[in-house]
Amino acid sequence: MSISQREAPPDERDPLVPWTTEESARLYRLEDWGSGYLGVSERGTIEVYPSKDPSRKIDLLEVVEGLNARDLSPPVIIRFPDIIGYRMRDLRDSFDQAIRETGYEGRYSCLYPIKVNQQRHVCEAVRDLGHELGFGLEVGSKPELLAVLALTAGRNDMPVVCNGFKDDEFIETVILASKMGRNIIPVVEQFHELELLAKQAKAHQITPPIGVRARLAASGTGRWAGSAGFRGKFGLSVSELLRAVEYLRDQHLLDGLRMLHCHIGSQLSDIRTVKYAVSELSHLYVEMFRLGAPLEMMDIGGGLGIDYDGTQSATESSTNYTLDQYASDVIHRIRSVCDDAGVPHPHLLTESGRALVAHSGVLICEALSSRVVPDRPDAELVEGALGQEDVPQPLLDLMDAYERLADGDPTEVFNDAVHARDEALSLFNLGYMDVACRAASEELFWAIGSGLLRRLGEDSLDEIDGLPGLLGDLYFCNFSLFQSLPDSWAIDQIFPIVPIHRLDEEPTQRGILADITCDSDGRIDRFADELGPRGTLQLHPLLPDENGKAGKEPYYLGIFLIGAYQETLGDLHNLLGDTHAVHVRLTEDGRWRIDEVVEGDTVREVLEYVQFVPDEIRRTMRMDIEDSVDAGKLTLPEGVSLKRFLDLGMGGYTYLE
Repeated sequence: MSISQREAPPDERDPLVPWTTEESARLYRLEDWGSGYLGVSERGTIEVYPSKDPSRKIDLLEVVEGLNARDLSPPVIIRFPDIIGYRMRDLRDSFDQAIRETGYEGRYSCLYPIKVNQQRHVCEAVRDLGHELGFGLEVGSKPELLAVLALTAGRNDMPVVCNGFKDDEFIETVILASKMGRNIIPVVEQFHELELLAKQAKAHQITPPIGVRARLAASGTGRWAGSAGFRGKFGLSVSELLRAVEYLRDQHLLDGLRMLHCHIGSQLSDIRTVKYAVSELSHLYVEMFRLGAPLEMMDIGGGLGIDYDGTQSATESSTNYTLDQYASDVIHRIRSVCDDAGVPHPHLLTESGRALVAHSGVLICEALSSRVVPDRPDAELVEGALGQEDVPQPLLDLMDAYERLADGDPTEVFNDAVHARDEALSLFNLGYMDVACRAASEELFWAIGSGLLRRLGEDSLDEIDGLPGLLGDLYFCNFSLFQSLPDSWAIDQIFPIVPIHRLDEEPTQRGILADITCDSDGRIDRFADELGPRGTLQLHPLLPDENGKAGKEPYYLGIFLIGAYQETLGDLHNLLGDTHAVHVRLTEDGRWRIDEVVEGDTVREVLEYVQFVPDEIRRTMRMDIEDSVDAGKLTLPEGVSLKRFLDLGMGGYTYLE
């Protein structure tokens, strides 16, 4: 039987049974990681439920098409401030419920660390509702301090906590803001900062509220486990805490010591870590109170995680607790320790940024083209190579493995194919195999791997490590991983990725995503799955145009849960700048509307970031064009066309349009 007559291994699923949107929702596990904010419409598009109410929804494809009509093409970040508001109320309700159930006598406030997303419109959304809920803001640098002082003007009662390294100027600014009546608390990270505080307090004749950060023995979990514990970057040791109390007493500033602070780490996946650290901090709080420190606030820092992969487990990209469980355990631990010691319950603060804003952002990008691994080899190429007089043995071995594809042992078939492929490459490099036989060997190898994927499915290929990623189709997408998803590149953070339309069709391809940067690291090849990260994502084939080329119909992918850190950590790899960002809200009558548009960086702007002068570039290029026209290298229309590109390009989007 010839190659062209052989059938590819069948898929497990019956092709005669229509695919449903419910199957897409299950396949991409929207309920597991979407936290009730996402669903699939009857027409197969992703819907956003800002208040978890399916009757009040925003169709993502409609939004993208509306942005295209406004000349705002992907890549674009769509922010949903209504989700931020819902998350804030949810956090407030969880702690209020825990306070009621345990009889806790202190208050609760959440502080939004603006480093999580410093975009002004995000900070304003948090501030506006936060003031109503008794929440506040946290800063860690002088620029952030100035931004928050401006944000909270007229809201003097809104708590502001200042973490991070501090110099004389930083501390004096805090002292003066306190003297103005602001509810602002500097947190001492290192002992010498106490001396700076004492100097500025005396100079301005004020005893400001002061917090001290404890360096706990308890450490975090996951990627940021090293940010706490004995070797943590910030905080005072227990002996330094005792010295701090005595120093402030000697300086007649002990009345200002109001807060004990700690930070366990970011994205805490295991609730046991939270319990242990809160218990340790509570005992320190009690002991310092007994030493005469007039403490009244306890700040347990950040760490409240979100479930990126939907596994609800103690893995790096998930959490094994709910928001209600987190609030209940924290409140219960503090109350128990304080009650046993007869110490008043403190005003509790948490610095929960990721949990507030991560769900509110989605990056939309378009798949421009794809490189598809074929299901079967090129019949003409393979049969031509096999028809040679002396067929190399590796090619025969690959053909044998291909013939055993349907019913042979999968691991044995794959191992034989890998061995034969490697031998074929060695023979080619030594000059004992011609290029036609090498091409036929590669065709057979890829077809074998693709057939194994179709036969077994990715979930059954644990014993063939790396095969799904090796054989996944490559989808080239119009975005920069380094600008928009730096955590995916730097720390292998998993973000849920879903096509935002065509979910009424079965996704028959398995692919990985590549961005448009000139960097081999600019790819995503780890995707969320209930059994742990998988190497490919199920996608739809790109639709061909009238010439048979893929890409006539746009294919949009949504990368979700990107509202925390990604915008502020992004870089300018290849001078691909900030994407467009829009704020979309639901109106009272259920329509979506665009509240804010922040246009992405232009070519001119990113050139200026790296000290190029756009007008000088333009002048130099114009003269070079004129010289080329004079020399006959370019025609006048060609020169005009190039100059037009130069003029328009400077003001254009840095991404493909």
